[in-house]
Amino acid sequence: MSEDLRLQDLRHAFADLADERMGSKTIYCTDEFFAPVENLLKTNEPISIPDKFTDEGKWMDGWESRRRRGGGHDYCIVQFGISGIIKAVDVDTRHFTGNYPAQAALDVCNSTTPPDAATRWTALIPRTRLQGDAHNLFASDNTDIWTHARLNIYPDGGVARLRIYGNAYRDWSKIDDKQFIDLAGVENGGRAVACNDEHFGSMGNIIMPGRGLNMGDGWETRRRRDNGHDWLILQLGHAGIIDTINVDTAFFRGNYPDRVSLDALYRPGLNKDTPPPEGLARHDAPGRNPDALLNNGATWQPLLTEQKLRPDREHLFKKELQDVGPVSHIRVNIHPDGGISRLRAYGYKYTK
Repeated sequence: MSEDLRLQDLRHAFADLADERMGSKTIYCTDEFFAPVENLLKTNEPISIPDKFTDEGKWMDGWESRRRRGGGHDYCIVQFGISGIIKAVDVDTRHFTGNYPAQAALDVCNSTTPPDAATRWTALIPRTRLQGDAHNLFASDNTDIWTHARLNIYPDGGVARLRIYGNAYRDWSKIDDKQFIDLAGVENGGRAVACNDEHFGSMGNIIMPGRGLNMGDGWETRRRRDNGHDWLILQLGHAGIIDTINVDTAFFRGNYPDRVSLDALYRPGLNKDTPPPEGLARHDAPGRNPDALLNNGATWQPLLTEQKLRPDREHLFKKELQDVGPVSHIRVNIHPDGGISRLRAYGYKYTK
């Protein structure tokens, strides 16, 4: 287990490729007698209900296999909704104490068809001892693109959640510059890179696929008690020309922002269609360091002047947008505070 990994840093820097909101799903497991394998990919945090039981035994919020008596080990296979490069893995055993696996390993493959006996798997995380009732974090320096993961648990037991952090991959060479696309969407390589506050809801939620699931599935700040405003910076998956903005306040009724405004920035480097040898490094630079986007050297241009928002609805802005040319980053300003469920930045790929 890596001692250098911090869970909060992973959540800020990368998408969870195994998140069910990304279209990921479990397609096979050897056994799920006590708790179904689909629980592994749930978006919500695992919970414990001490007095809850099923016909099979104690109810657990995770995947749990029966006790093995004939040797071997259990495993499950996850199919990513969006392929990507894996940077870290969290084998979360929270609430599993005397029934967590002794060890775990993670294999990956890149396949256009469901894995079978002929599939060649690559060992990404070697067989390693786990701790019970804990986040077990493992780093990866592999830069290949993967479509499936196989979680091996030794010999059996329960895991609450499997988080696979990384960068979603979009082959921009196959995207025509006339194709209308959400340039900020996580499925297209977009990333939330900085914000001033996310007390009630993570900034990364606003670029997830689909509409929000509930009020917790959005970006929400604490109540401000001064005269300022809250903000968030998005790095687009590819530099582009913005045509339409959709600000969705779904489920935010008594806590939506009063107004929203947007600023835009263009930094060359996000308009290369061919992934460099190190993988998706073009999504990491320039702009991985939020300080470079916040200091006086960053020239932000107004993309959308302050616009009134309403509760629990989508707001489309097109004619209100300023012509700022190509954009690589968007700063979302909410006045003074509150919650946004999703933000879409629809437009066209920019190429010189």
